[in-house]
Amino acid sequence: MAVKKFLLFKGQQTDVAEILKQVNPFSCLDTDTLNTLVENVEVKQFHSGEYVYRQGDDSLQSLFVVVSGLAEISILDEQSRETVVATRKPRDFFGETAFLSDDPYIASVRAVEDLTLLKLPFDIFENILSRHPEFSSQFSKILTARMRLIYHIQMSGASSGYVIDQPMHKRVADLMSAPVITCLSGNEITDLARTMTSRNVSSIIVTDQDEKPIGIITEKDLVKKVVAAGCFVKSLKAEDIMSENLLTVKSDAFYYEALLTMVEHSIKHLVVTAKDKAIGMITIRDMIESRGTAALKVAKNIELQDTIEDLARTGEKTDAVLEGLVVENASSKEILQLITQLFDRLTRKVIRICEQEMIDEGYGPPPVAYSWISMGSSGRQEQFVKTDQDNGIIYENVPAEKQEEVAAYFLRLGEKVVDGLHRCGFALCPGNVMASNPMWCRSLRDWMKVITKWVNVMDPENVRLMTIFLDFRHISGEKKVCDKLWKYVINKFQESPSVLHFLAQDDLSHRVPLNFFKQIIAEKTGEKQGLVNLKASASVHLVDCLRIFALREKITATNTLERLDALAKRNVFSPDNAESLTSAYETLMSFRIWQSLLQLNAGQEPDNYIDPNQLTKREKAALREAFIVIDRLQNLTSHAFKAYN
Repeated sequence: MAVKKFLLFKGQQTDVAEILKQVNPFSCLDTDTLNTLVENVEVKQFHSGEYVYRQGDDSLQSLFVVVSGLAEISILDEQSRETVVATRKPRDFFGETAFLSDDPYIASVRAVEDLTLLKLPFDIFENILSRHPEFSSQFSKILTARMRLIYHIQMSGASSGYVIDQPMHKRVADLMSAPVITCLSGNEITDLARTMTSRNVSSIIVTDQDEKPIGIITEKDLVKKVVAAGCFVKSLKAEDIMSENLLTVKSDAFYYEALLTMVEHSIKHLVVTAKDKAIGMITIRDMIESRGTAALKVAKNIELQDTIEDLARTGEKTDAVLEGLVVENASSKEILQLITQLFDRLTRKVIRICEQEMIDEGYGPPPVAYSWISMGSSGRQEQFVKTDQDNGIIYENVPAEKQEEVAAYFLRLGEKVVDGLHRCGFALCPGNVMASNPMWCRSLRDWMKVITKWVNVMDPENVRLMTIFLDFRHISGEKKVCDKLWKYVINKFQESPSVLHFLAQDDLSHRVPLNFFKQIIAEKTGEKQGLVNLKASASVHLVDCLRIFALREKITATNTLERLDALAKRNVFSPDNAESLTSAYETLMSFRIWQSLLQLNAGQEPDNYIDPNQLTKREKAALREAFIVIDRLQNLTSHAFKAYN
């Protein structure tokens, strides 16, 4: 009888055979066969950044199964440019392409996170392949699909002699300018000016004695802080004029991470670091030369506009940004982050223009601090196309004698901004959830009163309003005003935990449409017969349930993945459950983004409906699994908050 083998996994001794049972195609093997295989398994561990093997290395004649951590698979072209083509997460395997031959590895595998692997030797595995037809068939299907992917990647770039270019997944190290010009904080300005002239550079990085970057000096700093100020140059040192709010990016970060930082902070330079030392610089020009520039161009153009009309024309280009991100193989998370940044930037610009209009019309600047908030998909940072507006205003409390005047000011400002956003392509909300409606434009005190009312009287209408409101996120103005209201909301929910029961009951009044056999149920009648609404059928339940858990745990993040991450860190969800929910979220968002793009290109309004019969077998399986995961989440929510449909 085979001897069982155990490994320490998540703090517990775990049977290796039980782990393999959860891996396709090993799940179709009987217990005795698995135990025989396990006798020859090795447990291997790799730290983040370490390579399991590199492209061109001789085959290790082993298959690797991921127990924990994350691995990325990458391919180098003839110019040694690296392209990440896939990742492997727990319960995935890799190494199969070289496993069945003596050929060198055609790709590299690197640990993105600390990695624990099971290493399976070829000779034992070959015996199992020959004795178990079902296992052999399943393994062959997986191998064929993966080889087809590698072939497609290589051949799609063959005409130009290198692997297909995917800028979103390039490394910053491949794009940066190096070496970087540095100086110490005590260096004199006259020396720095000569260095910038002789080396033909527009900036110098200031470092400390350990070469850690602490600031940056640009040509603009020299002009603005030295020449224009009329300072005595010889008395100035680098530390006197450097900008200390230096933003950096690690050399192994991806293109999209650098792009997101530039868009978010409106900057033109990022210092590239390795082990906390400055090793290079990446600029907007570097990003432009790497093709994926639509987001940067739109972001820059938004800032250059002075009228709503010009802003509307610029905003029309965000659909092209979405298409570019999809074409460049960006993940749903990357797409949502970048599109959110562009929509936020557009909204803030509309607000600034409208504030100036208020001044020009004699209303003056805002009389008190305020926060412009966004709700719904925009509040959750999940808006990938321009949808209906869901926004509001929270303004600081004022004495009773000024309340009417201040309320009128912000309502007028709200009307202007809502109209401006409408002209920029954001439709008016059919339910009038907008800052132009007094109900959604209130003082902090009045907001607290209405929240108290919602909590105390949980009728269907108040539940609906609360569901809309509880994703509110600061966009423009004074964030501290928004934070004050979030603090009040969290405290109120702690005082009245039964509210969460009613919110859960509301979500569970509609279940994920699955039949007894866990197959997706499509619409049965009407013009949408045979179709499935991904948002209403699944996404909304994932959002609702995680929001309820987050409120219980005093989490103020509004983004769904951020809520999930915070809940996982508090052990509300196990790592496996959190991973399944993340995968379900990303699957649904990917389908919704793709479908919306197809509809936009066809001149149709995106409606979140998809025809399951148009999907491949693999896509159907992925979508079904996402629905099943969210169905389980509804069950967990029902149990946790004693709510039943």
